[in-house]
Amino acid sequence: MCYFELFSVSVNSLSLLMVSWTQGDTDDSCVDELGNGGRFLGREAQRDPRDGAGNEDFQPRIVPYHKDPNKPHKKVLRTRYIHTELGIRERLLVGVLTSRATLNTLAVAVNRTVAHHFHRTFFFTGLRSPKVPHGMTVVAHGDDRPVWLMYETVRHLHQHYGSDYDWFYLAQDDTYMQAERLSELVGHLSAGQDLYMGRAEEFIGGEEKARYCHGGYGYLLSRSLLARLQPHLDTCRNDILSVRPDEWLGRCIIDYLGLSCVEVHQEMTYRYFELGKNADPEREDSAQFKNAFTVHPVSEPNLMYRLHKRFSQIELEWTYLQIQQLQMQINNLSDLTPEGKAGATWPIGINPPFKPKTRFEVINWEYFTEEHIYSCIDSSPKCELRGADRADVSAVLEIAVERLNERYQPQLRFRKRRLLNGYRRFDPTRGMEYVLDLALEAYTQKGHSQVIGKRVNLLRPLSAIEIIPMPYVTEATRVQVILPVTAQDQDYVGNFLDMYVMNTLDTHDNVLLTFLFIYDPFDAQRVSQTDVFAGIKAMIGEVEKRYGDVKIPWISVKTEVPSQVKLMDIISKKHPVDTLFFLASVWTEVNADFLNRCRMNAISNWQVFFPIHFQEFSPAVVYRDQQPSAASSSFASEALRDGHFDRHVFDEACFYNADYMTARTKMAADILDNEELLESMDVYDIFVRYSGLHVFRAVEPALIQKYVRRTCNPRFSEDIYHRCVLSNLEGLASRSHLAMALFEQEQANST
Repeated sequence: MCYFELFSVSVNSLSLLMVSWTQGDTDDSCVDELGNGGRFLGREAQRDPRDGAGNEDFQPRIVPYHKDPNKPHKKVLRTRYIHTELGIRERLLVGVLTSRATLNTLAVAVNRTVAHHFHRTFFFTGLRSPKVPHGMTVVAHGDDRPVWLMYETVRHLHQHYGSDYDWFYLAQDDTYMQAERLSELVGHLSAGQDLYMGRAEEFIGGEEKARYCHGGYGYLLSRSLLARLQPHLDTCRNDILSVRPDEWLGRCIIDYLGLSCVEVHQEMTYRYFELGKNADPEREDSAQFKNAFTVHPVSEPNLMYRLHKRFSQIELEWTYLQIQQLQMQINNLSDLTPEGKAGATWPIGINPPFKPKTRFEVINWEYFTEEHIYSCIDSSPKCELRGADRADVSAVLEIAVERLNERYQPQLRFRKRRLLNGYRRFDPTRGMEYVLDLALEAYTQKGHSQVIGKRVNLLRPLSAIEIIPMPYVTEATRVQVILPVTAQDQDYVGNFLDMYVMNTLDTHDNVLLTFLFIYDPFDAQRVSQTDVFAGIKAMIGEVEKRYGDVKIPWISVKTEVPSQVKLMDIISKKHPVDTLFFLASVWTEVNADFLNRCRMNAISNWQVFFPIHFQEFSPAVVYRDQQPSAASSSFASEALRDGHFDRHVFDEACFYNADYMTARTKMAADILDNEELLESMDVYDIFVRYSGLHVFRAVEPALIQKYVRRTCNPRFSEDIYHRCVLSNLEGLASRSHLAMALFEQEQANST
């Protein structure tokens, strides 16, 4: 989409929500031509009187709670998901009826075109193909008879998913589905009613007024209908004789539930299109085709892909039209605002630029050319453009010239000579902004040319926001806390144990603690005479005496270089594969809130969690002769001024043992060529490089550490050592505190 003011260009289009500004019956030929009839405005009609009890208004009532003093208190385990807490169901499940012959052809085409738009898509077949396509959920019932396949499919949906979804959609693998429109349809239908919706067909003979839904065009079944139909499925299988599975299902619903297939319900119309032989989707231009939810029959996979391309073009045209209409409406309404036309930001309809409140909130611009960028990750002043950055700059330059030609042709035509200057910055409120100074060769209609300079502004807006579906997890998982301790860390273990006892043992949380004592070679030789960890082991013994059923084991390791990967290899072998590890540090204050987030964010075979802890600043610099205003453990609002989130430390981590073992196995081949690789990497690097899991990195306000100056081991890799040094430097104090300390020092020296 092009956003131009003077010489300003935009790179990408924006997906916006359509709001109706008209009332009554209005004609818009442009909208109708692009299929406005296929859009829903969400107005529901009155329920059918035949719905019975469903027609009554819902009356809320308060259920009183009475606690029995004679019964012992029991801790209630509650999920953190409101979705589960309130029993909210997913909206739509899609089932595709396929066969062994077409599973690897038509069914694959359906999966590639529309399956990713639905929450769940299942492919039901009688006999399983020898080679099941990758990425498809295939359910084989063991019998190829069409009616038997339909019977088993309906029974399977009710038995396994009847309480999880509001609507069930069934279609054949030779049906093209317009996923967004089907999702929009069920989004405007009231749940909790019996509905059998699709293309209505007469039974053979045509004597009855009742209709069944044609399977080729798909049909919609409500959850309540599926529940009422379940007790009659066995009877229907034995009593109703039919060759067509869709006719058999329709007869069963009509005979035992008294419901017929409908094409219109609550002012929502089910639209479909019958594709003729040798039809070309590119030439189909009728309103019936453009507004269709489904197209049938699709004879081959190539035709399925061509249909998907055509409908994607239709949706894109409609989106561009909606953007233009909304921009016009915003322009018209801006006259009524106090700022007038000046209040309309560029591009129209996108958030205005972020306005910093302090100088520390100013977003920096990055300078770049076609070969180099002058803000590098490793703090170098200049580095080569590579990978995604190079592709981003190339795309921006190409689109800038393209938009200029669209605006000025046929009077002028431009060709890029070179990029003079380039600037970009990421604005979290709107997207990536660009300013380009271009050297262009401009051609007139008469063939004259001249090199000119032109500045263009571009914006790549934040528009494609996606909610990633995650597997369901609970807070009942046991967490195995691993605490590595060196001889230099002994002074901090006492505070760690006190917090652990108070927040986990006293509350009976499902947590286990294991100490990992790291001896250097000198201390290991003297362990029989003087054990450097004797004091810590005595503290562990006191805790075990106080809590008789608690055991805190320890593991002793001798090493000169305590590499995190080497230590984790030892720990991994001593625990089951389903263990959930939390790698802690002696400065960590363990609490229930973080442990619960550790359980929720670490998902087996899916995701690992590396939290960014909150690190207190040095009290000697921040407070000097004053007392702290608040305890940082409470993480009050004032505590935010006394510390920061330390993004340079990756010591804390939550992950499953099986996931670590899988990634570690993939790393084995590289270790054969370079044994020093274990000392140059940490656990975070292992998961990033050798696992296909999501590596979740986020700030964690419940994970708090007291100030400490870390000992940076120069024998580790340069990257790990550099991160340690930066952590010490940035963790000393804030800029304002450092400035005040320097000011007071200079004042003292001057006097």
